[in-house]
Amino acid sequence: MSRVPADDALLGRGRPELGRADIAFAVNGAAVSVNVPPLRRLSSVLRDELRLTGTKVGCDAGDCGACTVLVDGAPVCACLMPAASVSGAAVTTVEGLANGRLSALQASFLAHGAAQCGICTPALLVAATALLEKAPTPTEIEVQDALGGILCRCTGYRKIIAAVMEAGRYELAMSGAAPHPPAGTFSPLNGEKGEAIGLDRRMPLSGNAVGSSPVRLDGIPKVTGDEKFGGDSFPADALAVLVIRSPHYHARFAFGHLDRWVKAHPGIAGVFTAADIPGKNCFGVIGPFADQPALAEGFARLRGEAVALVAGEREAMLDLDLSDFPIRWSELPHFLHPAEAKAEGAALIHESRPANLLTKGFVERGDPEAALADAAITVTGAIETSYVEHAYIEPEAGHAYLDGDTLVIVACTQAPYMDRDDTAKVLGLAVDKVRIVPTATGGGFGSKLDVSLQPLIGLVALKTGRPAALAYTRNESMMSTTKRHPAEMKATIGASADGLVTGMVFAGDFNTGAYASWGPTVANRVPVHASGPYATPNYRAEGRAIHTHGPISGAFRGFGVPQATIMQETLYDELAGKLGKDRLDFRLKNCLRNGSETVTGQRLDSGVGIAECLEALRPHWARATADADAFNHIHADTKRGAGVASCWYGCGNTSLPNPSTIRVGIAADGVVVLHQGAVDIGQGSNTVITQICADALGLPLETFRLRSADTAISPDAGKTSASRQTFVTGKAAEKAGRALRDKILRFANVSERASLRLDGPAIVIHEGEATRHIDLAALDTDADGFVFRAEETYDPPTLPLDAKGQGKPYAVYGYGAQIAELEVDLKLGTVKLLKITAAHDVGKAINPLLVEGQIEGGIAQGIGMALMEEYIPGRTENLHDYLIPTIGDVPDIKTILVEVPDPEGPFGAKGLGEHVLIPTAPAILNAIRHATGVLVTKVPATPSRILAAIRDKEARA
Repeated sequence: MSRVPADDALLGRGRPELGRADIAFAVNGAAVSVNVPPLRRLSSVLRDELRLTGTKVGCDAGDCGACTVLVDGAPVCACLMPAASVSGAAVTTVEGLANGRLSALQASFLAHGAAQCGICTPALLVAATALLEKAPTPTEIEVQDALGGILCRCTGYRKIIAAVMEAGRYELAMSGAAPHPPAGTFSPLNGEKGEAIGLDRRMPLSGNAVGSSPVRLDGIPKVTGDEKFGGDSFPADALAVLVIRSPHYHARFAFGHLDRWVKAHPGIAGVFTAADIPGKNCFGVIGPFADQPALAEGFARLRGEAVALVAGEREAMLDLDLSDFPIRWSELPHFLHPAEAKAEGAALIHESRPANLLTKGFVERGDPEAALADAAITVTGAIETSYVEHAYIEPEAGHAYLDGDTLVIVACTQAPYMDRDDTAKVLGLAVDKVRIVPTATGGGFGSKLDVSLQPLIGLVALKTGRPAALAYTRNESMMSTTKRHPAEMKATIGASADGLVTGMVFAGDFNTGAYASWGPTVANRVPVHASGPYATPNYRAEGRAIHTHGPISGAFRGFGVPQATIMQETLYDELAGKLGKDRLDFRLKNCLRNGSETVTGQRLDSGVGIAECLEALRPHWARATADADAFNHIHADTKRGAGVASCWYGCGNTSLPNPSTIRVGIAADGVVVLHQGAVDIGQGSNTVITQICADALGLPLETFRLRSADTAISPDAGKTSASRQTFVTGKAAEKAGRALRDKILRFANVSERASLRLDGPAIVIHEGEATRHIDLAALDTDADGFVFRAEETYDPPTLPLDAKGQGKPYAVYGYGAQIAELEVDLKLGTVKLLKITAAHDVGKAINPLLVEGQIEGGIAQGIGMALMEEYIPGRTENLHDYLIPTIGDVPDIKTILVEVPDPEGPFGAKGLGEHVLIPTAPAILNAIRHATGVLVTKVPATPSRILAAIRDKEARA
């Protein structure tokens, strides 16, 4: 099948490009000339011919805006512009903004934390530069208009808007015409590109990194375009790889004469199928459930499944038409919904899984049926949610090559050690003969936990001896990678007359698609969390992961908890209404507190911050509800609503080992080297974990140098998922920092009260009036060049769940609550968001600016889940038809950081990444019901569904 979108033909991809021409233009002030086909995309010319990889490619269709550059000062999508169109023009890319010195706008982006993963940052900077040329002090509306065509999946846009609006302050500061910006913002040393320019002056040089907001340690490459993502460093001699994928949900297939086809296509090095795989053609993130082939064998179980690889020279592959590829398809019956898969007599997708049940999770406590029978009030409901696409702006990309007898894979990922193990298994290699080198990752949110292209490019490299490179198109990324589980849920909750919840029963079917992926984690995590952060003495919950021929459902920021929370929190609103109680007060009355027991019987002795979150919202809730009442009193066709919802979330794996290991050492030149193997996908682990280690060691942040995740040089810090890195890897970093400090103090024969300072290649130790020096250059170094070193592992203390789901599944929980304020047009069904107020208990905000960025980004994804995001297989496999929030869709966000320390976390910190998305959708749905009187029970709540619910209510009136 062709993997080229139809409109690519307009720019010459998928057919011969009709010869070459010399095209001369200027790039970043320098004259260039390239000999390329005139219709070749400008984005390809910039990246492949001129190696200006700061210009990113997210869709090749003008939908994401990541390729934005300036042509004669005007922003354009380089993927839509033929090279011939820039003949004689002046092109500016992100690399041309700095001119050896960061621009004021780049400095403002760093100061505001406006770059997270960084994949969309170059385009935003370029477009904003054009805006600031015309409007040096733009309004928020002007910023939204100028940047509206560029999608960001990480930040929630609010810090981007602030950075652009306030860039003028940095222009004055950097030109010397005004004082430097106040403490807490960007503080340049001399502004030279690439220097460590960003330490926040709120952080004393002697330490106290925890609690401050230094510019992120990996921030500068993100704003200069120097950051290398999966597709940015392909070797010049690499074979290009294309993937042949199934166009059907379920089909048999057979190949024709592959060798004959290869010979008929000059430049093609080979075709590879499952028959070429030397190891076990099966992978999966959870070993006992692993069931997915790297290349399908004989039949495909889902649309988009990989069945063969074509490898060849880059130019030949650009012109390759795959319509004559020798493969025959025989379509088979398929089902996409769990009800069909569970039906009696339904064909089994996997013979070993009766009734197409992958697995189920179960939690039971007390006697829920008796509690519901005795309850003064009960409410029952059903909610259905849809597939949600991760929609990271960077499609999967990477390259592989052989280094002696070691296979090296350089690619975007969230889990390098898991990638290594699965790739080695598929390719029949020892794990120490596979090295995973993560690139910068342009968003992941869970989907880049699963291997995708790693074994595919590895196979080509092994078979040909040549480097092999592959970058997914947007279409194949969305078709073939994992999604958020669609859910069909039912629940009943009962309460006493005085408003105490007495019992709850929950059941949910989660469409896990054709292969297991993270389905077992979702099925087991949901029953633990479906009660919400509330005391529920009598409880039963079951989560079932059901196979269909739909897209594979995997990990997506919350592992099923966001879906279950919609069910529970909308019922809590209904309960409060029947009891005649304020919705916020009802939640406060029932929330967990120190000393409470959870539905798994776990006693929470300390660190429970949900009451503090709800109390922090109280004045905002009073204002929001009063504003809604006043508005609704005078408006008929538009109604205003306020909704509230809470969340809790266990950090790390559910009742399973979850270790992280951190190594830190001091080299002979006096540099502290931190082996930080927790992949930073934008959330800030490179900075946060270093801050933790710095304070534990007692040395300032600027003395640290990072060696990031690489399976050959850094210990395993576990996968970046389940809100575990700040807590688990942060705790390992705290332990390693303290252990290294103890070794140095013992060597100097001083007490733990002593302070440390680095003075070039010497450690200076002060204790009281005494000062001692350790000359590092005079001491022996180990194989890593360390004079002193420490390596520590932390694994959270959990206990298994028994047959009734009783036990200690998590060592630390995080908590949060949000208010959504909105207006609904009763004639159109449209929703206008006005404000989100979010209070989240993070234990200790290691880096408050990064915490705020996580909250805003999570809320943006929650908005998408609530109002617009619905992946429909075969219909929404691009960023034009699949809608995610744009810069104009995210309202003002008020963030309230609550710090209720947990003694288990590093400096009291808890995880945050997933928590922040969970309450947003139910708060919005509750606000829609407050405004309209109707609950939308199929999510997302699109205008048509809101109108249908309103009309149904009117028909029943």
